[in-house]
Amino acid sequence: MRYPLAIIFVLCIATLAYSQEPAPDRQEGEGPFSELIIRGATLINGNGAPPIGPVDIVIKNNTIHQVKVVGHPGVAILAEKRPKTGPNTREIDASGMYVLPGFVDMHGHIGSIKEIPAEYVFKLWMAHGITTVREPGSFRGRDWTLAHKRRSAKNEITAPRIVAYTGFGMGTDGIDTPQEAIEWVQANAKAGADGIKFFGARPEIMKAALEENKRLGLGSACHHAQTNVAWLNVLNSSEWGLTTMEHWYGLPEAMFHDRIVQHYPVHYNYQNEQHRFEEAGKLWEQAAEPGSDKWNEVMNTLLKRDFTLDPTFNIYEANRDLMRARTADWHQDYTLPAQWDFYAPSKISHGSYWHSWGTEQEVTWKRNYQLWMAFVNEYKNRGGRVTTGSDSGYIYQLYGFAYIRELELLREAGFHPLEVVRSATLMGAEALGLDDKIGTIEVGKLADLVLVKENPLSDLKTLYGTGAIRLTENNEVIRAGGVQYTIKDGIVYDAKALLRDVRNMVKEAKETAGEISQPGYPNWD
Repeated sequence: MRYPLAIIFVLCIATLAYSQEPAPDRQEGEGPFSELIIRGATLINGNGAPPIGPVDIVIKNNTIHQVKVVGHPGVAILAEKRPKTGPNTREIDASGMYVLPGFVDMHGHIGSIKEIPAEYVFKLWMAHGITTVREPGSFRGRDWTLAHKRRSAKNEITAPRIVAYTGFGMGTDGIDTPQEAIEWVQANAKAGADGIKFFGARPEIMKAALEENKRLGLGSACHHAQTNVAWLNVLNSSEWGLTTMEHWYGLPEAMFHDRIVQHYPVHYNYQNEQHRFEEAGKLWEQAAEPGSDKWNEVMNTLLKRDFTLDPTFNIYEANRDLMRARTADWHQDYTLPAQWDFYAPSKISHGSYWHSWGTEQEVTWKRNYQLWMAFVNEYKNRGGRVTTGSDSGYIYQLYGFAYIRELELLREAGFHPLEVVRSATLMGAEALGLDDKIGTIEVGKLADLVLVKENPLSDLKTLYGTGAIRLTENNEVIRAGGVQYTIKDGIVYDAKALLRDVRNMVKEAKETAGEISQPGYPNWD
């Protein structure tokens, strides 16, 4: 069979790039406890409600048992108002701290190249409060990902909860007919996958796959790749049962009003990634104007279909400011040398398209973001579901850190900080069909929580593992913030300790490689 264009990328990555080294047995975290009480925190729930506190949260094993307001800010809490402790109760004094639901990363690859250990990725995610990840494509292979999903569910490894999607057609020589698509979807469901990641396909194949996937009750995501988007865009795929779209591809094309095909230069070659990403930065300007009839028609259609946008703003941010992305605070201590090499300009590595990237490309991409963000923000304003995904491991974006950057970019798009938290928690849970278990801090839900010492609503940067720069009253420069504790299934993880583990991994890797500073670019002299 021939390889359909839609799955060439997935198959190549899966067969050539990914290590099968499993994550090690869990050594971190305490619990779950027969009873755990978090005392005196300010609650920022994921449902859009304003902060409230102080609250005590009672957790029994892996489930939230009670959420109780126990006083008022600045007033001593009366002991009789508080939930009582038992003989085996574990307590966390969270006075002055903020508690949020565990974050949901809707687009989290477990590594981008074979040299990246799963443990490294998992710990960076957990250190940033990410307790659930949708793996969009199972690039290490479906069996590997499902095995880690099961181990994470049993808390045998230090890892977020994994929702496993499979790259469409993975494990085959190709899918050439609607019947083959249906059979593959059925086999994928039988194997235990939670959904499918598409890059597009011939319309009749895509339609058959999506309709069967919907009938079986599985989720679906699509990066509407340029190789197939002229055949079908987000209006087609959402009609057939697609539940979420990734990035933005397929959306501006649905709003073309004076063309069918993107205005490609005559020398364009999709395999040249500078061509691919440079021209992608011009897509939104080729679509209908914000507020126009066509723009509203597409938006209203998606809203009626209860469709989910997972924009992953962060993964393309280097396109509008490459220097900023390259010099982010965390690279020196948290980026593995192999990852850094993969980021650097290359004609081969995916997402390393800095062949000649300059002012003109960055200005174009800045305009692209303005139009893209305008659509996403208005979609949210009209009641549409917008989630938070990172797609880390490419384009200078690092696991965990990139997720927090995504929160900042939602804020830039126009989201109120509470709307940002809602996208990061409840909206992700809804999109995965898990909102009865996670997404808010409520009685009966799983004990997935994030504890931070700083107010993230006033500065999302305080969620970064590197914290935010502050000047003290003594004129001392410090870093404030970072997640203090990540709680998953009632197990309490010291986020700072997880970050220390990652720093040690990076330090050892650099020593082994004999590197003093980051590689990847030539010296100026």
